[in-house]
Amino acid sequence: MLNHEPNTPPEQRPAAAAAGPAPQATPAGKPAATLPHAVIMQIVAGIALAMFLGALDQTIVATALPTIGRHFGNIDDLPWVVTVYLLTGTATTPLLGKLSDIHGRRVVMLGAITTFIIGSIACALAPSMMALIIARGLQGLGGGGLIALAQTIIADIVSPRERGRYQGYIGAVFALSSVGGPVLGGFLTEHLDWSLIFWINLPLGAAALAMCWRVLKLVPFHKREHRLDVVGALLMMLASVALLLALSWGGRLYPWVSREIAGLFALSVLGWLAFAWRLKTAAEPFLPLAVLGNKVVRAAALAGACNMATLIGMTIFVPLYFEVVLHLSATQSGLGLIPMMTAVVVGATLTGRSLMRVERYKRIPMTGTLCGIAALVPLAIAPAGLPLPVVILLQTAIGLSIGTVFPISTVCMQNAVERSQMGVATGAANFFRALFSSLVVAILGAIVLGGLGGTAGMEMEMLARSASAPALEYAFRLVFMACAAVLALGFVFLIILEERPLRGPGTPPPAIEH
Repeated sequence: MLNHEPNTPPEQRPAAAAAGPAPQATPAGKPAATLPHAVIMQIVAGIALAMFLGALDQTIVATALPTIGRHFGNIDDLPWVVTVYLLTGTATTPLLGKLSDIHGRRVVMLGAITTFIIGSIACALAPSMMALIIARGLQGLGGGGLIALAQTIIADIVSPRERGRYQGYIGAVFALSSVGGPVLGGFLTEHLDWSLIFWINLPLGAAALAMCWRVLKLVPFHKREHRLDVVGALLMMLASVALLLALSWGGRLYPWVSREIAGLFALSVLGWLAFAWRLKTAAEPFLPLAVLGNKVVRAAALAGACNMATLIGMTIFVPLYFEVVLHLSATQSGLGLIPMMTAVVVGATLTGRSLMRVERYKRIPMTGTLCGIAALVPLAIAPAGLPLPVVILLQTAIGLSIGTVFPISTVCMQNAVERSQMGVATGAANFFRALFSSLVVAILGAIVLGGLGGTAGMEMEMLARSASAPALEYAFRLVFMACAAVLALGFVFLIILEERPLRGPGTPPPAIEH
């Protein structure tokens, strides 16, 4: 492992150390040696590219869906192209985190990228809609874990106190994929061919694979013997897939009060009950009770989930709000998201850097969340009566406030667990973020449909374009009120979050909480 004098700043350490030997396995209870800043930036660049792959494919497909439906002559099954990627990606995130705790980050990250590339090739060559749906499921198996694995690797190489300075790069990846994905997908589909939205993953994936193959050798592997609870993993995946299907289909394909949706919710409840039983009876459960029972992990994960859900909900429904309420074009609506997404990156970067200097770090996201709630109030009061510059300013404030929470929630959660449990804890936190985001998006969709007088099976965009101005104003007033309520819930979890001192370089990890 690379070792340096503890008092030497990272920027002044020899750059030649980057070419040193790969670190050996480190006992879980001992602090890892500090890597030089140049090496950390190499690793961050590699995993940021891997994260970009997974994040981009969640957004680039959206604008190509109508063309794909016409190409295969199958519009009815089109939602599955998006849903199956979400299902497999969300369900396998904790599994990949657990596997990385057992076998090391590098081998699991390389496997995830390879699976993603193979899935992308299968998508591009798909001869039918069913083949495309199956290929998207395979793609999601790899893409779903890339984000959680990247966050775990950062936790391996940087202490919690210093970790925030690198969170800005992670935020930039999400912002670029959220804004650039739909634009790139629309351009490739309109001017070239829809299959290029999948072929483009080959050069990006090859570059990510090459970078991660080299730089992840420098990541220390904190070896600890684990047993993988296969039964627990399957039960958790069954319960989450049933829940995600219910949230995806409810109000769209089937009425919320229908046998199909009720059956899926019942199956999910049974799955979660069986999973809870497995947690108590397994010798080493899939999600360790020490992680689930850790009050810091719970509060941090839930606070992050509330803010992620608000962000996802805003990115989905604000463009529709721009088009049908403020009467902007589709291109202008996409551009209108850029200030908010940029503000998320700025908020995350500034907050992350402040972690190195501020002791009472909770005050930053709490203040930010209150500002975000305050910015949503005018939008909820007069969604159709505000000038466009004011709307953009308010949404920029919302993005800035959301950005302040992400580094705090991630770093606090990772600061409270052992290094040997970092992968499964980070994977579980991302899993619950995705699950809660799906729930909030489903609620917002139901609010819009209900406000416009729609029912299951109706296309929301077509319904919104034909609705009256008072109906649109009423629907989006409820949307912004719901977003404010979710942020308020996140504020409650920030209050509950215990403010523990962040570990610095060389500080041993905390003892396990029981």
